[in-house]
Amino acid sequence: MVISKRAALISPSPTLAITAKAKKMQAEGINVIGFGAGEPDFDTPVNIKEYAKKAIDKGFTKYTPTSGTKEIKDAVCHKFKEDNGLDYSPEEVLVSCGAKHSLFNAMLALCDDGDEVILQSPFWVSYTEMIKLSGAKPVILKTGRASEFKLDAAELEKAVTPRTKLVIINSPSNPTGTVYSEQELKKLSEIIVRKKIYCVSDEIYEKIIYDGRRHVSMASFGKEIKDLTITVNGVSKAYSMTGWRIGYAAGPKAIIQAMSNLQDHSTSNPTSISQVASVEALKGDQTDLEIMVKEFKKRRDYMIGKVNSIKGLSALVPGGAFYAWVDINGLIGKKVENTPISGSMALTEVLLNKAHVAVVPGGVFGDDGYIRLSYATSMENITEGLSRIEKFIEKL
Repeated sequence: MVISKRAALISPSPTLAITAKAKKMQAEGINVIGFGAGEPDFDTPVNIKEYAKKAIDKGFTKYTPTSGTKEIKDAVCHKFKEDNGLDYSPEEVLVSCGAKHSLFNAMLALCDDGDEVILQSPFWVSYTEMIKLSGAKPVILKTGRASEFKLDAAELEKAVTPRTKLVIINSPSNPTGTVYSEQELKKLSEIIVRKKIYCVSDEIYEKIIYDGRRHVSMASFGKEIKDLTITVNGVSKAYSMTGWRIGYAAGPKAIIQAMSNLQDHSTSNPTSISQVASVEALKGDQTDLEIMVKEFKKRRDYMIGKVNSIKGLSALVPGGAFYAWVDINGLIGKKVENTPISGSMALTEVLLNKAHVAVVPGGVFGDDGYIRLSYATSMENITEGLSRIEKFIEKL
């Protein structure tokens, strides 16, 4: 059987093998501590679940308009106005089957074969694969600790070519937890406007932010940048609704319509019941969100403090999301039973096999000198897992 060239471009995820092995070990009775979670470990708030139950009881289980119901679009517009100072009409909003789906629609609607898409490294693993599926080429700009893993405006400007179609900005970031300041985003917006390229602003972790920081939307710096920006968000992370699959995008009407046309012939509408629940998530009581963020901050503080006390590891304090981006360069070259640790995948495998701790290798995010640890797990698991990692490293 011959698969298409487009499908052949997509790289299999190395993390899937690690995840599968961790689950197999757990099924065999081995106590594996998992730091790979990309979702909150809290339950969906009760008020949201109740709205979903009511929708079922009322028989709201049929097709809806592809781009979302009037109610959820109105809720999204209200959210953008209240939280981000952005005015969008319902015609400028598309509701999709998760923020990932919104991003995928945006790439396919904007990019042609041979276009270039700029993104920074470290990057979320699916960005590069979506870009390749659209026929475009990823142009990766490496960032590091000195810049707190933020894209520099001058570097962005130098990277723009006649083929550049768009740049992806992710704040707060997966995997680093980086949060761009208003001034940093403004400088980037000025380059985007001057170069007349598009921006996809992934703001899915907007609500999970710490230490008094304020989230700023890229599209909020005036009409020129708003007309070039597709803002992507969703309910998955903030309201612990990952399985409900509701994301949304807002932007210029013509682009949103093109994205909706794509959705017409792929998934049609997102789940009707989930749309009702998401209206309540966006407009209802936010107490559970506030409690969750406070607990994440406690876990973050403990995890970063502990990581920085372990010889060979270090991490900056993330400003948002629920990940620690851990520098492992101090361990590269050290040996485990005469086998050197060559990079993040090698360390990931040996931690799972020897310490029974599952982490995510930084190589899949574009930087092999790091691993990602999620603190979207209990404090008990965090304490035990980091203790195992520390004991393992002491034996190297």
